[in-house]
Amino acid sequence: MGLPVTFIENMREILGEEGLAEYLESFEKPKFTGLRVNTSKISVDEFLRISPFKLRRVPWTENGFYYTEEDAPTRHPYYYAGLYYIQEPSAMAPAAVLPVERGERVLDLCAAPGGKATELGAKLNHTGLLVANDASASRTKALLKNLEVFGIPNLLVTSEMGDRLDRYFHGYFDKILIDAPCSGEGMFRKQAHMIPAWEKQGPEVFANMQREILRQAAELLKPGGTMLYSTCTFSKLENEGSIDGFLAEHPEFTLEEIPRQEGFCPGMPELVGSRFPLERCVRLFPHKIDGEGHFLALLKKAGEKIPNVPEPAGRPGRIPAELETFLQDVSMPMEQARIVVKDTKVFLMPEGVGLCPGLRFLRSGLYLGELLKKRFEPSQAFAMALKKEEYASVIDLPAEDERVIRYLKGETLEIEDGESTRQEGWQLVCVDGYPLGWGKLIRGTLRNKYFSGWRMNA
Repeated sequence: MGLPVTFIENMREILGEEGLAEYLESFEKPKFTGLRVNTSKISVDEFLRISPFKLRRVPWTENGFYYTEEDAPTRHPYYYAGLYYIQEPSAMAPAAVLPVERGERVLDLCAAPGGKATELGAKLNHTGLLVANDASASRTKALLKNLEVFGIPNLLVTSEMGDRLDRYFHGYFDKILIDAPCSGEGMFRKQAHMIPAWEKQGPEVFANMQREILRQAAELLKPGGTMLYSTCTFSKLENEGSIDGFLAEHPEFTLEEIPRQEGFCPGMPELVGSRFPLERCVRLFPHKIDGEGHFLALLKKAGEKIPNVPEPAGRPGRIPAELETFLQDVSMPMEQARIVVKDTKVFLMPEGVGLCPGLRFLRSGLYLGELLKKRFEPSQAFAMALKKEEYASVIDLPAEDERVIRYLKGETLEIEDGESTRQEGWQLVCVDGYPLGWGKLIRGTLRNKYFSGWRMNA
């Protein structure tokens, strides 16, 4: 592989001669693939019990695992049930390090395609609020899909710059994750096609962008809050340089210690002549770990953290009769006052989100479904947010049943007596107890309601 001379010289400064040689040798190592278990749907122990894959634990996160290519986890029904997310192993570190607690307000500022946002949402486990933002409107579509597959209801998916978010959410968030746009040097080993872009647009351009993003995030974080800055580059300018510049401008912030895990290397303040304890940052190198390059910095804002007080939902509105009838079969906790009908579409609004006129968003809350000609059609997102026991009529098929794959491809299924809780009407279709989507049972035939845009290719 032809690495740019300037890049090699930069790595020599960071690693020294011996370290540089080891790093260059890492290009001969295999590329590692990982999956991260969705702990809001299934415990790690239970997943390991039912998993058909040959898994090996990722050292820096309790719910991350390496898998082998022959496992093909994206073709397994559990993937469609949202039991795990496919993620490069080192990229699991940022969301693992950020200490999210239930009930908090959490922002993923540069969230697409959703690898880190899905983990933050799983940590919240249907409580608090997750705002998943990406400045690129086109990228938020994939972001929303991944969050919906994971069954995360308490979300707001936006497409704004940080300064625009500040109009609505100044000093609002308990935790913020910034996986900043970067020059991508840490991915050269895995994605060589990124090298020409680096040669055209190097670390200097991204460092300016990163410092602006950090400044914006600082305004969005409440006193006593914590934010995690990460990149997938080795550049001292984008890593230690960006944090050094931010701390110099923001004396109200301090660097927090990140618990050291296997393969974690300290940050290097000497690279930028910093007076701050940048050794508290973490660097990940592919010659030190089974994964690619990453950088992490955990920052805390001074001040007393004020607990979030649940906001009253207001008076319950009138729910259309056809929706009320459907919800009689649903035991998932939901306040009627948070149910909002917009035209024909029905949403369960998250706590803490009021009207934000002018805010560009793709989704606010959980999309429950649509009112159509005196009937209610439940959404795919609604199915994914439910647990098997939260709907009155279920068809639960084992993963080995060939009908599961046929269902995921959008085919009509034949259902035998006793395989459904009820013999007619809406069914929550599950695989080994985990929802996949909806179907409508009529005289032993299940009409497939699995969302066409998510169907498995032949």
